[in-house]
Amino acid sequence: MRELELLSVVALLKDTADQSVRRGQVGTIVERLAPGVYEVEFGNDEGRMYASLPLRAHQLLQLHHEPRHQAA
Repeated sequence: MRELELLSVVALLKDTADQSVRRGQVGTIVERLAPGVYEVEFGNDEGRMYASLPLRAHQLLQLHHEPRHQAA
């Protein structure tokens, strides 16, 4: 099981059961609740949080803003 770091930016891979957050929406990991389980906050473009959910690592895709290796 992969572990994600706090403050990692992630995208949801599948709609939540109640459809409060949908596939592709971007959130931030704010707490590790248990091995492989994280509290993820989702906010709008103005920085207002609209959802905070406990999610498992397999429900998330970690996003990266920088390439893994930079060319010399």
